[in-house]
Amino acid sequence: MNTEASQPFDVYNATLTELEQLLHNWQQPPFRARQLYRQLYVNWIDDLAQATDLPAALRERLAQETRLGSLELVHTQHADAGMTRKALFKLDNGAVVETVLMVYPERATVCISTQAGCAMGCVFCATGTLGLLKNLTSGEIVAQMLWASRELRQINPQISITNLVFMGMGEPFANYDRWWAAVERLHDPQGFNFGARRMTVSTVGLVPGIRRLADAPLPINLAISLHAPNDALRSELMPINTRYPIAELLAATRAYISRTRRRVSFEYVLLNERNDTPELAAELATLLRGSRTQPPLLCHVNLIPWNPFPGTPLNRSIRKRVLAFQQVLIDAGIACTVRVERGVEIAAACGQLAGHTQLKPTAAPASLEIV
Repeated sequence: MNTEASQPFDVYNATLTELEQLLHNWQQPPFRARQLYRQLYVNWIDDLAQATDLPAALRERLAQETRLGSLELVHTQHADAGMTRKALFKLDNGAVVETVLMVYPERATVCISTQAGCAMGCVFCATGTLGLLKNLTSGEIVAQMLWASRELRQINPQISITNLVFMGMGEPFANYDRWWAAVERLHDPQGFNFGARRMTVSTVGLVPGIRRLADAPLPINLAISLHAPNDALRSELMPINTRYPIAELLAATRAYISRTRRRVSFEYVLLNERNDTPELAAELATLLRGSRTQPPLLCHVNLIPWNPFPGTPLNRSIRKRVLAFQQVLIDAGIACTVRVERGVEIAAACGQLAGHTQLKPTAAPASLEIV
């Protein structure tokens, strides 16, 4: 059963041009589409009836023949005195995805999912235990940002979302076209108008996606999950390394930096006595410093103490080992910070997103797309 095909037209999946074509087919002038687009992405309406600048008859037809997003909010959880909020959404096929909003005194970050589940199988990530259940549509990706914007307006209307990270469930580059369509829609100056330099996409290291992003017209920031300085250990932790080993990954990274002149972040989850020794830190520093024939990488290392989830034998690095690992990198001249943790108690931290309510999908699992 193709549930997406059987559902009403989702306006969040449409560009402004596509909305203009839809309303043109209904004998409506182009400005009506622009009015609708503004209601969706500037006013953030959550009900088509709220688009009161549209004629009542048009609103009624939109309500009958389209829908305002396909995500069904199942529940939200709060942590950090309500400043961290995680939403669980159900999709048409019964799978779920999660979105996390983190609010600070003068800024806010939203972490968005691009797939339900993930096929990458990283051993330290709860999402990877699910396998791939569905590639999200551009509208399902966009709708998470709109939910976070409305939620933030209730928490503190004086601030807006300052950073958008595609670091939730799934591998963005395995769903590249839909993810990029969402990026363009959120960036569109006629609509949501979110700056590209405030967006960051994280990848396990899909080399074709990195090369594709290097040629993209918008300056999206790139974060790469590294987690080990050599192929033997990285392949144990991240199966994708057997397809794109470190040398190939770093070659693509250097090409990206050369093309864009932008700094790359390397994410490194610290697992107790697995990848957190001073020796491995020194090996990582050597890898990133370059050689006689290769200049140092323009990069930053983001150390992430591993966040636990049920059913895994892994253990979290203690604070002393985290700081020792960091100091080796700093002494070697590598910019390095330890990520501030938010939402651990509600399983909203890095690597914990797996959905507390996994409903059986009614559609076949989506096929893996590696660009």
